[in-house]
Parts: sequence; C-alpha cells; structure tokens
Amino acid sequence: MQVSVEAGEGLERRMRVDLPFDEVGAEVEKRLQQLARRAKLPGFRPGKVPMKVLRQRYNAELHQEVFGDMVQKTLYKAFEQESLMPAGMPHIEPDLDIDAGRMAYTAVFEVMPEITLASVSDRVVKRPVSELTDTDLDDMIQRLREQRKTWAAVERPAQAGDQLSIGFVGTIEGEAFEGGTTTGFKLELGSGRLIPGFEDGLIGAAVGETRTLNLTFPEGYQAEHLAGKPVRFEVTVESIAEPRLPEVDAEFVKNFGVEDGDVERFKADVRRNMERELKERLTARTKERVMDMLYEANPVDLPKALIQSEMRTMVEQMRQALGGGQMQLPPEMFESGAKRRGALGLILGQIIRDNEIKADPERVRETVERMAASYEQPQEVLDYYYGDEERLSSVRALVMEEQVVDLMLEQVQVEDEPLTFAQLTEQ
Repeated sequence: MQVSVEAGEGLERRMRVDLPFDEVGAEVEKRLQQLARRAKLPGFRPGKVPMKVLRQRYNAELHQEVFGDMVQKTLYKAFEQESLMPAGMPHIEPDLDIDAGRMAYTAVFEVMPEITLASVSDRVVKRPVSELTDTDLDDMIQRLREQRKTWAAVERPAQAGDQLSIGFVGTIEGEAFEGGTTTGFKLELGSGRLIPGFEDGLIGAAVGETRTLNLTFPEGYQAEHLAGKPVRFEVTVESIAEPRLPEVDAEFVKNFGVEDGDVERFKADVRRNMERELKERLTARTKERVMDMLYEANPVDLPKALIQSEMRTMVEQMRQALGGGQMQLPPEMFESGAKRRGALGLILGQIIRDNEIKADPERVRETVERMAASYEQPQEVLDYYYGDEERLSSVRALVMEEQVVDLMLEQVQVEDEPLTFAQLTEQ
C-alpha cells in the first residue's frame, strides 16, 4: 500500500492510502470461488451457477466487502508507518473505481499534539500550611452539638437563631400566587432559607403577631415567573422555640460510637479525624495549585475529539453523582473543565515519560491503607484493590500524580501560605 499525509487546519490530518488493486482482485476472486460452491440462483442448481453469472451479480458487492475489510486491516498499519497518533476515530472517505482499477481511501482525523514542557523554575506556587489547634477542636465539637440541638418553646419575642412556626399569605399586585400560602411552616431565623428580608422582618415578633413584609423576589429566583417581582407577605407567628444544645457528656458521646461514654476518648477520636481531614485538604489544595501552574505554563492545542470525549465523561460522572437515571445534561456546560482536564492529562503524561516516573509501591500501599482506614473491615478493602489489577492501576495513577506534584515542588519557587482549619474546610 502507498500512504501519503497532508496537514489540514490545526491538528487535522488527511491520510490517503492506496490499496494494491491486484491483491484486492485476488481476494474478490477467492470469495467468488467460495460463493460458487453454495450459491443458489433461480434456474441453476445449488453450487452450479456459472462464474460469469456470479461475477455479474456479486462483483461490485464483493469489491465493497473486500474494501471494507482492507480499510480495517491497513488503517492502523498506516498510522504506525507514518508515526501518527490519532486523537479519535477517523472519518473514512472511500475512493473506489473498479473499472479504473483504483481502490483507495482518505482517513480524516486529528492527531494528538506534541507536548514540549516549559521550564517552571521561575514559577511561584503558594503551598498551604496549617496546624490543628485546640480552638479548632472546640469549634468542631460545638458544631456536633448544634447538629443534635433540640427546641424549647419560649414566650419572648423572636430573635436570631430561634425556630418559628409561621403561616403566611403572599400576594403579587393583590393576587395570591401558587406556593405563596401555607401554615405550620418551620423556619430557623438566620438560616437564609427564604428570600432576602423575610427572616430579618420577623426579628422581634411575638407569638400571635402578624407582620406585613414588602419584599422583592431576587432576579435569579428559581421560579422564573416570580423573579424580580415585588411581593407582599402577611406573616403570622404561630410559635417560637429557642435552641438547646446537649452537654458533652457520656450520653452525648455514645451517639458518636464511643460506647463506654469516655469523653476524652471521644475528643481524641474527633481530633484524629480532623487531623486526617486536614492532611487530605492540604494535599488536595497543594495539588490543585501545582495543576493550575502547569496548565498556565503549558498552553496546549487540544484536538476537538479529545475535548468531546472529556465532556462526555464529565457528563456521565455528574449524572451518576446526581443519582443516575435518565437525567439529560448539556455537554457544553463542561467544556471549560474538559479542556483543562484534557490538557493536564497530556501534560502530566509528558512529565511522567520525560522523568520515567513509576508508581512507588510503598506509596501505593499507603494510599490503599489510608482509603481502607475509614471502613469497618479494612482488610476487605485491601483485598478488593490488590485482587484486581485494573482497580489497583487507578491507585497507581493517583500516586504518580502525587509524585509529579512532589517533582514540581522541587523545581518551582514555593511560598508557604498559612491557613486555618476553617479556611481549608470552608473554601
């Protein structure tokens, strides 16, 4: 076969492959002979159809069939011969003229870009650093108490943090609207559940009091027919309750798996979990900063096919995260993320090849053990990963990314950025 390649726009290539027509003819003849042994045509006994008749009837069809087979047989050989790496499935343009003895095709496709890594020695990466404090521990325990708070009825006027039971009637231009009327609605003042001004307008209200709130629905309100419209609410306070937080005692800590009620053990467990989360957040944030740096330092001309593939993957991942089903998500909303992900995949791959990085077995083991630590039966998790090469390969890929991060931190200028536990976990 003869192969020639033309460069199109950007990463597009047009590869013409001329097939040896003699070989095609020989294969067609071979298939005609095979067909002759079993062919059934009106007026002829099975297997007795003259070859002339078979050629007249099946010649074009068999040439098409052989052509398709030879495209499959030669396409990737041609890629290899020309040292081409297609970014996706090529579009095939056939050029078939039996009478002229010509059988060829043109494959139109995009190639993967060549990556030349930029020096990062003048780049700055801000590496987050943090230490867990006693105040952080106290704040976390306070948060756990608030998660188990109860409510006690009070007779005083409402204040921020109270839970109110209310009834209201909402009108727009004097007309009630769907969803604007209810009773027995539970509302925690300060939660931000309702439109701006609603909760603030009930501060100081007493049980049985009715207040008129003249407000405006936000421009981006989820119910588009209400967005930006002025609304009037007549709100009646039915009851007021204040929060009561549980004491940190034996009964409280038993709710968190400390069966013997040892408060100090509970605090030690909470601190241990917070330290693990802190370490994971620091690692993830540092990795994100390094990836941002690499993406900025190495602009990549991406094949459209690669972007489309990444978009489809991200759509499916989001669909599964939202519960699967038949939810339809527009791929375009993921285009920016797909470009970043596709580019970083190529950049990381080049760094790994250039530096001959292989996953450190000890780090792979540590990673799997860390993942298993949060399960009741850690050994089962270890067996799950080490019992399947494909599952373990995903962990190796993660470890190699971490090793790339370590390598980049040795090459760039690193500035430590002190952050609190709250800043790391709330951003």
